[in-house]
Formats: sequence, structure tokens, C-alpha cells
Amino acid sequence: MTITYLKRYWQLYALISLPLIYFLIFRYGPMYGVQIAFKDFNLFQGISGSKWIGFDAFREVFAMDEFYTTLRNTFMLNFLDLLVSFPAPIILAIMLYEVRFKWFKKISQTILYVPHFISWVIIGGIVYQLFGNQSGMVNGVLQSMGLNSIPFLTEKGPWLVTYLFTGVWQSAGWGTILYLAALTAVNKELFEAAEIDGASRLKRIWHITLPSIKPTIVTLLILNLGNMVSIGFDRPYIIGNTAVREYSDVLSTFVYRIGLQSGQYTLATVVGLFQAVVGLIFVLGSNYISKKTTGEGIL
Repeated sequence: MTITYLKRYWQLYALISLPLIYFLIFRYGPMYGVQIAFKDFNLFQGISGSKWIGFDAFREVFAMDEFYTTLRNTFMLNFLDLLVSFPAPIILAIMLYEVRFKWFKKISQTILYVPHFISWVIIGGIVYQLFGNQSGMVNGVLQSMGLNSIPFLTEKGPWLVTYLFTGVWQSAGWGTILYLAALTAVNKELFEAAEIDGASRLKRIWHITLPSIKPTIVTLLILNLGNMVSIGFDRPYIIGNTAVREYSDVLSTFVYRIGLQSGQYTLATVVGLFQAVVGLIFVLGSNYISKKTTGEGIL
């Protein structure tokens, strides 16, 4: 029976085999290298030939002041990103959904999606061209008006605001896709009935739109909480600089320094394993709390 079923639907199994092969090679395959965290890794001896040292590397990493500084910055930037960047696509999706002119909605969506496909290297160049202290366009306009320039990239407060809103600009448009897809499944008769009953647009959004996309919001919130210890390398590295290193130095840049620049691959693997384990704990914890409080979860 099973063989007959496989023969009948072999095209579907062939399609699903591609992502399975991808995950096996690029997700599960690299797990073999996790043991570097427990070895005095030597590049010439390889993983199997390196000497086991147990948890010595973990003790060394956890004794570093720099590790706790980067961990604090990672939590801080991710938490602020969650406060600023997470609601942005929800608000944007609702605004686009409420637009009645289809041609305007399509043009707006296209413009909003574009930043997602721009490399952070290019975005970094745009940021420095706009907000640089000396040659930045914004400060040039302020100085021409007789106002003082703003140190967007050289002082911690302004840099943090620049970092956060650059992230919103880059990700908000793309993040609306899932919410708009969820909104298309909402029964339009609910809106019509609410309008007949005298509900204003804001009330329709609050009592119909938001509850309809609640499962999507909860799922993405749990996944975002799971990434609180993980942070992309490109954005803090490119936008950051030595003047704001107290805020811009995060775990990913720390791993880059000790791993690629210093050649301490064991310590870099320890930090990577730490991020993975803590991220899993955050996902499971936030999923448990969400199920207890809202009844929604991903597991």
C-alpha cells in the first residue's frame, strides 16, 4: 500500500525532497562541528584529531568581561528592535488592507518591499551619506538653516535611534506579507455587518482585524523572542563604529573577532552553541507562556 502511494504521488515527494536535502546539508550537517566547543581545535589536525578539553572553553568565555558586554548589547538591541520593528509591519499591513484603491495598494507594496532586497552594505552607504557628521545630507541641510548638526553615527543615543529606524525601513515592508495573507482570509461580511451596526473604522480594526490576525502575531512574536540572543552580523557591524562600540558590539561581531580575526575557533563555537541553547529555551518558554495566557502557540 505504501509503495503504491509513493508511486502515485512521487512528484510531491520529489518536491519535498529538495528542502529536506537543503536542511540535511546546511542545517543538520554543520552540527558535527559543534564538538569544536569541547576541543582544543587545531586547524591542521581537524575536528577528529583535536584534543578534548571538556568545558574549559566555556569557563574561559564566561570569564570574559567582553562576552557579557556583547551579550548585554545583543539583548538591548533585540529588545528595542522588538518594541519598534515588530509592531511596524502589523500597522503597515492594516493600513494597506484598509486602502480601497487597488492600483495605489500595489504601488505602495512594491515600494515598501524594495528595501528588503537591498544589501546591508549598500544600506550602510546610504546611511553614511544621509547621516554622516561632515558630509551627511541631513546635517548639511541643518547647517544651511543655521542649526547645529546631529551626531547620528558618533554618539550613542542618536546612533541607537538611527540603528532602530534603519531596521524598520529595511524590514517593515517585507514583514507585511504574512499579515496581509492572514487578512485576506477574514470574512468581509464581518466588516459589512459591523459597519451597518455603526462601528467606526477604528472599532472594526480593533474588534475584527486584530483578532483575525492574532494567531499570526503570536507565532511571529514567539519566533522573535527565540532570536533574542541571536543577532545579524551585517547591521551592527556596518552601521557601528568605534565611537559607539559600547552599544554596537554584539555577540555576532564578538564571534567574528575571536573566530575569524584571532583564530580562536573553539571560543567562537562556544558562543555560537550558547546562542543556540538559550534561543531554544526562549522559544520553548515564550511558547509555554503564550499557550497559558492566550491559548495560541507554535508547538
